[in-house]
Amino acid sequence: MNKYKKLGIGLLLDALGMVSFIIPGIGEFSDIVWAPISGWLMTKLYAGKAGKVAGVITFVEEALPGFDVIPTFTLMWFYTYLIKKDTQEIKA
Repeated sequence: MNKYKKLGIGLLLDALGMVSFIIPGIGEFSDIVWAPISGWLMTKLYAGKAGKVAGVITFVEEALPGFDVIPTFTLMWFYTYLIKKDTQEIKA
C-alpha cells in the first residue's frame, strides 16, 4: 500500500476515533466498540512487532476516557515512515 494512502486512512481513522467527543456522555460508550476495532485495524495497517505494539496502544488509548484526541494512527505513520527510517539510516 502506498505510504500516502496509508496516511490518509490513518487520518480518517483518527478522526473517527475523535467522533465520541461530538456526543457528550454517549460518545464514550461508543469507544467500547471502537477500541478493539481500532486496535485490530492498526495491526492490519502496520505489520510485525511494531504493528502489534501500536495495536495495543491504540486499543488502550481508545478505551480510556479523554484520550481520544491522541492521533495514534497518524503518529504510527510518522514513526514508520519518518522516525524509524531516520534511525535505520543512522545505524548504517
